[in-house]
Amino acid sequence: MHEVVAEVWRGEFLESVHHGSVVAFDASGAEVLRKGHPERVTLPRSSNKPVQGLAMLRNGLDLDGELLALACASHSGEDFHVEGARRILALAGLDLTALQCTPDLPIGEAALAAHLAAGRGRAPEYMNCSGKHAAMLLTCVRNGWSTDDYLSPDHPLQVAMRTTLEELSGELVGAVGVDGCGAPLFGISLNGLARAFGTIASAPEGTPEHRIAAAMNRHPEWVGGTGRDVTELMRALPGALAKDGAEGVYAIGLPDGSAVALKIADGSSRARAVVVVEALRMLGVDVGALTSLATVPVLGHGLPVGAVRPALALAG
Repeated sequence: MHEVVAEVWRGEFLESVHHGSVVAFDASGAEVLRKGHPERVTLPRSSNKPVQGLAMLRNGLDLDGELLALACASHSGEDFHVEGARRILALAGLDLTALQCTPDLPIGEAALAAHLAAGRGRAPEYMNCSGKHAAMLLTCVRNGWSTDDYLSPDHPLQVAMRTTLEELSGELVGAVGVDGCGAPLFGISLNGLARAFGTIASAPEGTPEHRIAAAMNRHPEWVGGTGRDVTELMRALPGALAKDGAEGVYAIGLPDGSAVALKIADGSSRARAVVVVEALRMLGVDVGALTSLATVPVLGHGLPVGAVRPALALAG
């Protein structure tokens, strides 16, 4: 079963707890932290995106820099994110009508407010996965693959993504579903997810893996957006590869090959970064620059009256 990994304190009162599973490996591959059952299959959701991006690079995707970071993003829907998706599609000779991701609103708080104030509604380009979908379409065009069925699990693109995930995780896909954006979703264990992130983050310069890690770390605002913890984490840790995922998933790889992967059992996002920072601390990482992510304020009448913080049992 999952174990308690975060506690919600309102003043001196323990109000709630978050259960979850988490694993951390050091640079040698030794297990430094293990709570719950990280060996069980989970759905990594958008934490799979760096691996999907790698599969696309290996199959002819010709992006680097901020556009490659956007291909691996769950972006906030800010104007530059949407324009970036258009730029990727233009390289493929396509426009926004080619996107098959779910019409949605921006997920960034400021971006959503501006979007609604402008009287705009849901559209595929504002969906947080539109950069990935644009890159998938560009990869299809570069290979002469069909674009009308690029979301089919049997499409060559999706087969390549599954194969790459199995290679980097060191295990076979244990579950298949449909992600929120409509793309196939391949399940692996948290152990496998951590191994994949450690491999990508520690890859030597000149490899496709290094291109992914460098693009995401050097352009973290394209991976998340304004105020997003995944953006702040990569800004604070040079060379780190981090990716959040829906339903309480988070993964991070470091340049020395150490890695963390976690799943909050109730699917809540508020405890993810808190647990990640604590796991990094246990790996010996200087987390001084991550103070703002180490706890989450609990509010009373709009003012901080407590905090979400790592469970004592996590360090224990």
